[in-house]
Amino acid sequence: MADNKIKVTLVKSVIGTKQSHRATVRGLGLRRLNHTVELVDTPEVRGMVNKVAYLVKCEG
Repeated sequence: MADNKIKVTLVKSVIGTKQSHRATVRGLGLRRLNHTVELVDTPEVRGMVNKVAYLVKCEG
């Protein structure tokens, strides 16, 4: 269960978004456009992804 991973990619710029959404993107480890990170699939990470779903693409 702990080895379940999801790939999250930043596909839209954070310019002009809410400060809390920018902080969430940074918290996910995303630094620049088209940057992809692999994260453990937990409810906390899912919540963060759902919050900024309009900025990111999620796979897996």
